[in-house]
Amino acid sequence: MKLHIYEHCPFCVRTRMIFGIKKVPVELRVMSEGDAETPVRMVGKKVAPILEKDDGTYMAESVDIVHYVDGLSGERFLNGPGNAEIDRWCETVTATLFRLVIPRFTRAEFAEISTLASREAYVQREYRAFGDLEKLMLDTPALLQEMNARLNELEPILEHRNEINESDFRLYPLLRSLTIVRDVRFSSGTRIYIDFMSALTGVNNLFDQAQ
Repeated sequence: MKLHIYEHCPFCVRTRMIFGIKKVPVELRVMSEGDAETPVRMVGKKVAPILEKDDGTYMAESVDIVHYVDGLSGERFLNGPGNAEIDRWCETVTATLFRLVIPRFTRAEFAEISTLASREAYVQREYRAFGDLEKLMLDTPALLQEMNARLNELEPILEHRNEINESDFRLYPLLRSLTIVRDVRFSSGTRIYIDFMSALTGVNNLFDQAQ
């Protein structure tokens, strides 16, 4: 199987996680941000991730891909409810989190924006979605204050977790995105969780690109 992704994309991280957890072989293929032709040919629109199955058919939508791979073999990880506290936390921090990470994504080194044209295409796409990216960078102190306060709320929620479930496929991609933000204050328990999930899934964190 082949998994067509963007390296920065949290929805793509979600699908990479299940392949790593289940130890299912997959070939990662990074699409260029400026390349609409490839995803449109596969699934009719410009999206990521896209799973290319061994029979030559394609599947989009990260949740569908995760459940499909989870059911291929072995113990299912997603056969029950997730963690309601984690799900609520994810919902409430998303707006602030993406205002921190998106302008940094546009400046980072990812294969999908490795050319001037592809980077410009990505910048323009995020500008349309989030507005002035330079202003968001200037807003970092206020956004960081809010984000760090919310991260403090996460620590006790993670303290007694001892299983992988659907909520991890919401939480880890968000926290992994935050690792690109310098001066984010991860508690010791949250940092242990981030490092553990990276090792378990084989998904790299972004500390080395923190801005």
